[in-house]
Amino acid sequence: MTKIEKMIQELCPNGVEYKKLKNVCIDFIVPMRDRPKIFDGDIPWCRIEDKEGQYFNKSLSGLGVSRKIIKEMNLKIFPVGTVICSCSASIGAYAINTQPLITNQTFIGLVCGKNLYNRYLLYFMETQTKTLLQLATTGTIPYISRKKFEELIIPVPPLEVQNEIVHILDNFTGLIEELTKELTARKKQYEYYRNKLLTFAEFDSTLEAEKQRSREAVIRHLQHVFGYAYVTLDDIAINYDIQRKPVTSEKREKGNIPYYGASGIIDYVKDYIFDGDYLLISEDGANLLTRTMPIAFSISGKAWVNNHAHVLKFKEYATRRYVEMYLNSIDLTPYITGAAQPKLNQKNLNKIKIPLPILEEQEKIVTILDHFDTLCNDLTTGLPAEIEARKKQYEYYRDKLLSF
Repeated sequence: MTKIEKMIQELCPNGVEYKKLKNVCIDFIVPMRDRPKIFDGDIPWCRIEDKEGQYFNKSLSGLGVSRKIIKEMNLKIFPVGTVICSCSASIGAYAINTQPLITNQTFIGLVCGKNLYNRYLLYFMETQTKTLLQLATTGTIPYISRKKFEELIIPVPPLEVQNEIVHILDNFTGLIEELTKELTARKKQYEYYRNKLLTFAEFDSTLEAEKQRSREAVIRHLQHVFGYAYVTLDDIAINYDIQRKPVTSEKREKGNIPYYGASGIIDYVKDYIFDGDYLLISEDGANLLTRTMPIAFSISGKAWVNNHAHVLKFKEYATRRYVEMYLNSIDLTPYITGAAQPKLNQKNLNKIKIPLPILEEQEKIVTILDHFDTLCNDLTTGLPAEIEARKKQYEYYRDKLLSF
């Protein structure tokens, strides 16, 4: 028998009571629809973007409302410790505020009574997302009324049991938070070393180039003298853009061959036009400017590529990976043409100067950065995998603990 089971047996031998939220919460705070026009006060105005884990600590954008505006507009202040739930748009977001604040109408505030611990309620609400989505009105933006929140049924064990459940779940969320902080730190460390390892001083190679018979010899000479040479992609890779071929979705035959576009796999098809190891570089200027998706990424094996990604083949793995890392670290804006449909064309692609050290140094740099990349991004062995495993473990025990 677990500690929780023993406590329930001793404190509520007849079983845990289930009650409507309106019977255990002393207030349901529904914000006003009007948004203040002036933000010059000290009461934070918070949005979904300001949620930090399980808390609203402040307005991260620095927005605050004055007492004068609050009085004039009759705005509702959420007292410290309110369980704030999204009731529109981002349904499934829950947090507790650590200072008095105001939100817009996408949230509702649940203020606990004396028999309900706010962190217990927070954890319980996390299990109710599916229910809330079913209760939400349909339309452009879903909405859940105060009335529907009031009618939600919650198990209400004695406070001692609630506290023990929270203590157990806090240990899980604390571990996840520490792992997330570690991942953030590792990503910053990766960016630091990537920038440090891939930053080289420029030098004038004109005179040296004139002494050599070929461009390849120039590169080798400069690498020998300076440790690296500035090259362009047409110096070190073969461009296979001519083989690319877009196929509209209605004409694609479904299969297990990846069909690549500007930012990765967009479909799976039956046939292929590439077989081997290649580097794809986004041609889509909008993608390159926002940088929300991969800029350069490696592919291996059989594949089909449309005309939104450049296709390059290198002699050495280390060179391909080195170039991939370098391109993902620099600003490609100067090479993007066009306004209505910006793109990185092949001509401009070959204008990008890349500092290329000798192969042995490329291999060292790639090994170091690959280690960080695995730690930060690998979904099977890195920190993301550990975080995902802990989240599943937490969700399992949370649901189990809150099912009486």
